[in-house]
Amino acid sequence: MEGMLDVQALDVVRETFLLILLISAPILVVGLVVGLVVSIFQAVTQIQEQTLVFVPKILAMVATTVALFSWIAMKLMEFSAEMFMWSPVTGT
Repeated sequence: MEGMLDVQALDVVRETFLLILLISAPILVVGLVVGLVVSIFQAVTQIQEQTLVFVPKILAMVATTVALFSWIAMKLMEFSAEMFMWSPVTGT
């Protein structure tokens, strides 16, 4: 019985990490793309200011978070409802 609870706990942790990856991936991809574009702009114009990349990247990531907030909230509520309905005894 205890071994089964360990497997179920690992399943919950796995699902949690997958949700974290799913929620954070779009925001991180936007930060990556904006950072790459700004870096290419710096290389082309030979502007070597190290802090130039941070402001556009932060603004883009905040805008993405605001735009996706309802989707993020929906995913978190679905996950929370699933966790509250889950029973460690029955595994359902």
